[in-house]
Amino acid sequence: MTVAASASRAAEVLSRPVALNGLTVPNRIAMAPMTRAFSPNGIPGADVASYYSRRAAAGVGLIVTEGTYVGHDSAGQSDTIPRFHGEEQLAGWAKVAADVHAAGGTIVPQLWHIGMVREQGQPPYADAPAVGPSGLRIGADEVTGKAMTQRDLDDVIGAFAEAAAAAERIGFDGVELHGAHGYLIDQFLWAGTNRRTDAYGGDPVARAKFAEEIVAAVRATVSPEFPIIFRYSQWKQEAYRARLAETPEELESILAPLAAAGVDAFHASTRRYWFPEFDGSDLNLAGWTKKLTGKPVITVGSVGLDGDFLKGFQGEGAPVKGIDDLLDRLEAEEFDMIAVGRALLQDPEWAAKVLADRFDELKPYDAAALATLS
Repeated sequence: MTVAASASRAAEVLSRPVALNGLTVPNRIAMAPMTRAFSPNGIPGADVASYYSRRAAAGVGLIVTEGTYVGHDSAGQSDTIPRFHGEEQLAGWAKVAADVHAAGGTIVPQLWHIGMVREQGQPPYADAPAVGPSGLRIGADEVTGKAMTQRDLDDVIGAFAEAAAAAERIGFDGVELHGAHGYLIDQFLWAGTNRRTDAYGGDPVARAKFAEEIVAAVRATVSPEFPIIFRYSQWKQEAYRARLAETPEELESILAPLAAAGVDAFHASTRRYWFPEFDGSDLNLAGWTKKLTGKPVITVGSVGLDGDFLKGFQGEGAPVKGIDDLLDRLEAEEFDMIAVGRALLQDPEWAAKVLADRFDELKPYDAAALATLS
């Protein structure tokens, strides 16, 4: 089908509200979290508020912010990536949330700890070590960081809970926990970086214990109706073919404890949403997640574009791709929402154009947009 063939039903399919616990999102379009570095001293300013509210005003139902560092010294490695702790930082985020609401959207911060990805000596806390389940970087057998002690685990769990409580206090609509792409929570989930022999390592259920405890701590800190979204992936930034689970049964053993601990929705990150996840089924990772947990699920991965998003960071563009198959899957209730990344980065009006059947106005992705992020 042509791109225009989607126009007759795109608005109908995508405009339906969806409930994530106590939050009603006005439509099925989310903005995917995309790392930025425009927050000096970790403080999001007026330009950040404009960046998100502009897309909310153009029809994005749910904004998932860029990753924001939780209040643990080892959580990040940049002084221009925003933080979700500190008086000035939270004041900046309160303004962002207020502006998105004024534009008609809903918004959740993505709470983030990068773990062993951290390079020691980097800001905002230069003396902080890289920490992880076993002190291992992805693809390395040599210990180069600190294997986390129980106190370290408790401190990080507390930092996530405190950030979630702050999000609710300053007016956000929920939180997303970043458990994907080889960062700290994912380092526990994946056998390649988790070599622990205590209760936090071993089989998939044990490897999920740290994530489960973060979810439970957040759930206990926020209101019962406050949504908790959990983002996860099979692939890692430095290991694209990595897999947490080779079978649906293995995946269920990881996701079921998280759902039981309080996750209200999952955000299943793939590089291309149209790829099936396991042999013998056309379901993608989001589809399997919904089937196994019964929870609402957001799918993501090159929505609206034909090409892998990772190539964008290598300076490559991508042509527009039709979304008829995506609409088919939504109508079949394989998943509940779509998260749009590069297409929204390229064009803040993407949602408005799609919802108004203006498919002929969509533009191919230009990697130069990464330099502006306006």
